[in-house]
Order: sequence, then structure tokens, then C-alpha cells
Amino acid sequence: MKAVVVGSGGWGTALSMVLCDNGHDVTLWSHDPAKAAQMAESRENSKLKGVRLPDALHIGGDLDCLIGAELVVCAAPSFAVRETGKKIAPYLTEKTVLVSVSKGIERDTNLRMSQILEDVTQNICKVAALSGPSHAEEVSIRQPTGCVSACRDMPTARMVQDAFMNPYFRVYTSEDIVGVELSGAMKNVVALACGVCDGMGYQDNTKALLMTRAMAELTRLGEKLGGTRQTFGGLAGMGDLIVTCTSMHSRNRRAGILIGEGKSAQEAMTEIGAVVEGYYAAESIHQLAEREGVEMPICRSIYEVLYHGRVVQDVVSSLMCRAKKDELTETTWL
Repeated sequence: MKAVVVGSGGWGTALSMVLCDNGHDVTLWSHDPAKAAQMAESRENSKLKGVRLPDALHIGGDLDCLIGAELVVCAAPSFAVRETGKKIAPYLTEKTVLVSVSKGIERDTNLRMSQILEDVTQNICKVAALSGPSHAEEVSIRQPTGCVSACRDMPTARMVQDAFMNPYFRVYTSEDIVGVELSGAMKNVVALACGVCDGMGYQDNTKALLMTRAMAELTRLGEKLGGTRQTFGGLAGMGDLIVTCTSMHSRNRRAGILIGEGKSAQEAMTEIGAVVEGYYAAESIHQLAEREGVEMPICRSIYEVLYHGRVVQDVVSSLMCRAKKDELTETTWL
């Protein structure tokens, strides 16, 4: 199968390696021709230091590589998905399967990534999402990983499953693309919050409390928006939440640590030096929760820290001293 991965960050590169290992004819496209040339010559991506790229992997910066592609993977950062979708749209046909692997919610429109791609490509082809607990650094060295291929059209979800699945990369299928994409976007906000707790010196008890109660919030909003609660308890939901909240591979968690240590949100993101998706998702989730009338005290609090400079110590006190609740009525995702 001819496949093109659009976006040469760590995740796009790791997925291009998976497809290469599966015997597909794969091109990794970069918006920066100079970066593409450097990667093609060195056979390495600076985002995945020490990992040699397969000799069979084509690397380039010319969008003509999309001509005739049966599988196109959009691996752009969430803020660039709309512009990237516009660029690739003229090359897609009704036979193309377009896979979104970006995790985020578009600012202001509050659209999921697949919705953006459907919009800019005018629904010319089927769009699926691939998501789950999957650090690029670990996938690129072929450590066992599991993800979910989601599409309302199950034959498409299974086609994506077949394209990616191998002995180290296990793929499940789901019709719940809403829940899968929302899970992938919203968990980044919780990872920021967990990082803040780490930076403040809190330990395991606090993190377990935060992750569990935050998942109840995410599930309440996700169900209201059309997702199913089982998705939020699965790989794309709880699985991705665990890995993002506990690993130093996570830019969101690392940014949160810096904020917990006293830096501003902007200072933290500058120091991380890469896209911190949870910062952008926090505003969108706040807007969606307000619109849908869903109570999300943890997500609201991290939004206030990020966008209104609220003091993190005050946030902890206010959350811990909220009115008494019954867990069974509160924890809708169980």
C-alpha cells in the first residue's frame, strides 16, 4: 500500500516507521524542505535521537508524494491541522483513507481534528482517528504499544487496523470516534494539572486523586458530546491519561511541573520548546463545559491557572474544600 505521513515530528516519524516495518511504500513529508533533506541524509530525526530511520522510508518536502496514496496520515500539531488539511486536500480522492493522529480541539470552533479534516477536504474521503497511550520515543524503538483506530465506518477502522498492526503495535477498533478524539485531547489538560502537583511537591496520593476525579469530569463532558463511557475507560481514555500524567516523555506534564515550581504558563511553554497541546485544549474544554452545562472543577481550575494567573496553592485548597459529594453519583464513568 502507498502511504504518506504528513508531519515529520516525533509521532509522525514513529508511525512512518511502523508502516515501513509492515511492508508499505511509505513517504514521510515535512513542511520544511531543509529538514526533510537533513533527515534523508542523516537517517535520523532530532526529535528521536539515536533512532535510525529505515532505509526504505522516503523523506521529502514535495506534496506531489501524495499522488496515488491510499493511506494518508495527518500528524500535524493540532493548531496546524486546518492549514495542513487545506494543503493536502487537492491530492485526496474518494478512495483515500485519511487518518488523524493529532490530539487536540481547535480553538474557538471547538472542533475535533477529524471534523476539521472533513471540513477542509469537503468529505471527499473517509476520515479515521488513531489514538492511545503511545509515546513516539517508545514506538520508535519498537516497544509494545496499543492504540485504537476509530471511525463511524467500521470497514475503514479495520483497514487502518490492518495497516498499522504488527507484533509490537497492537490496534483495536471502535466506532466511537467522538470519544476517542475527545479523550486524546482532554487528557493533556489533566497531564498539565498532574505536572503542577509534581512541581508543588505532592506525591502519589494526590496524583491518584487528581487523575481519577479528572477522568470522571472528562467522561461527563464526553458523554454529553456524543462519546460513550466505555471509551473513556479504555486505551484511548484511561490508558492515554495514565501514560501522559506519569511520564517525563509528556511535554504537558513537564510544562505543569515548571508551573508548579512557580513559573508562568508562558515561561513554562518557552522552556519546553515544543507544542504543549494541553494549554490550548484547556480553553476549548472550558468553553465546551460552559456551553454544555457540565461541572468540571479540576479542568476549570487549570484553565484559570493557565489563562488568568490563578495561584496554584489557592486552587488546591478550593478543590479540597468543595462541598461533600457521593462518589457513586459523581463518578459516572464507572
